[in-house]
Amino acid sequence: MRLGVIDVGSNTVHLLVVDAHPGASPVPFHSQRSVLRLMRYLDADGAIVEEGVARIVDSIRECAKTAREIGVHDLLATATSAIREAANGEEVLARIARETGISLQVLSGEDEARITMLAVRRWLGWSAGEILLFDIGGGSFEIAQGADEYPDVQVSLPLGAGRTTINFLPEDPPAREAVSRLRAHARAEFTRVREEVFADRPRPKRVVGTSKTIRSLARLVGGPSDPVTGDLAQLHYVGLREWEPSLREMPGSVREYLPGITPERGYQILAGAIVLRTAMKVFEVDTLTISPWALREGIVLRYIDALDGRGADPVGAEALGALQAG
Repeated sequence: MRLGVIDVGSNTVHLLVVDAHPGASPVPFHSQRSVLRLMRYLDADGAIVEEGVARIVDSIRECAKTAREIGVHDLLATATSAIREAANGEEVLARIARETGISLQVLSGEDEARITMLAVRRWLGWSAGEILLFDIGGGSFEIAQGADEYPDVQVSLPLGAGRTTINFLPEDPPAREAVSRLRAHARAEFTRVREEVFADRPRPKRVVGTSKTIRSLARLVGGPSDPVTGDLAQLHYVGLREWEPSLREMPGSVREYLPGITPERGYQILAGAIVLRTAMKVFEVDTLTISPWALREGIVLRYIDALDGRGADPVGAEALGALQAG
């Protein structure tokens, strides 16, 4: 069957279409994204302003149109931290449903971590053992750990690359004092959750990073994955530390021309680098393995599992149903 996933994040609205059936790996068929940067469309009360809402509606409407044109059988639509935490989130969801016919299921940060861990486990296999997972979004930073398909512990922190850029690094390029404040804040948050949530976990066999921000940094610092051997890309703490001063001195309009950094990531990649390096420091991580599968693939896998009768409820299956024509 042809399955589509619309993911409304803090930075983009992304449509992923795959051909999938139980017992087989999903095969990518189509991918498209619209840049949102929703953190820039929040008013003083934390509500998404009209321009931001209109952009979300237009992007989802375009995704639905594409899905109809290429023959998607089922369409799942989810939203993460930007709408989840917006003061007018419920009103935005209602308007999206009214104007596009698409009902979004809002995922909690813990849901994001669990579903992403499933995707990572399926990609790496059981031989990866105990996995520690870092996942940076635009609004939140998820950390999860476990030896199974779903994590034993997971947390979601408001340390996404877009959010921390807006809250801590408003100048472009930022002042050194602002960078220091962000690093100190992130260090305090990561230290707290390591001591309170992860203290009893065994040392992971592999530490994995997902998300566009981490993949972009890996491409910049360590190069892409090897298409011949299939070896996954890695990101090394030392390389990230060496690159950070250069990123700090560049404006966002220059960063977007660096290898692996797309235009929509240039303005927030520095904050992403600072927060990720701080997490690696606190959790004593020298090297991250980069997983190409993340949240959207995890949503697909849960849906396929449900079709196969394994008992995993597909994200939003009851609320979303089949994509309606017209």
